[in-house]
Amino acid sequence: MHVDLICHPDTPARSVERIRATFAPSGYRPTMLEYRVFASGGLAVPTPGRVERSGELWKTTCFELFTREVPDDSYFEFNFSPSRAWAAYRFDSYRKGMRDLPLAPPKIDFWSDVTGCSLRVALDLIAPWTGPSRSGLSAVIEEVDGTKSYWALANPNPEKPDFHHPDCFAIELPPLV
Repeated sequence: MHVDLICHPDTPARSVERIRATFAPSGYRPTMLEYRVFASGGLAVPTPGRVERSGELWKTTCFELFTREVPDDSYFEFNFSPSRAWAAYRFDSYRKGMRDLPLAPPKIDFWSDVTGCSLRVALDLIAPWTGPSRSGLSAVIEEVDGTKSYWALANPNPEKPDFHHPDCFAIELPPLV
């Protein structure tokens, strides 16, 4: 499935035209993600390195996935950087009870060209549920001049970006069979 992310109105991008995400859920929840940033240049991206767990990736360019079982309040957050650093957390409810989620390192590929950049993730996640679920995709994009734009499937809070907001979990997935 292909979806376009929407830039939060209070954080306009200067050189980013759009972000398209490809989301491929399967018996696992989800297993493959690709984010394609269409930009006229000037993106600040960390230098690719080793795949390793790290924190505070959202402080610069990074791509995110949120997923939860319906109607449960607990959810998972995953962050992926062009540097190939990653993070995975579990929350008990909206921004509460955050802790590291044990997970095998994902496979992260990043490349850029004159039209922008792409990040592809293969995530080995076996969700602990079989019922319907909801997921959200988002991105923080930093440009070389320091401009940061925040992109998501939905922007329910008009005052500031909030990827944890339940309305950002805009993709509904059916129960596993």
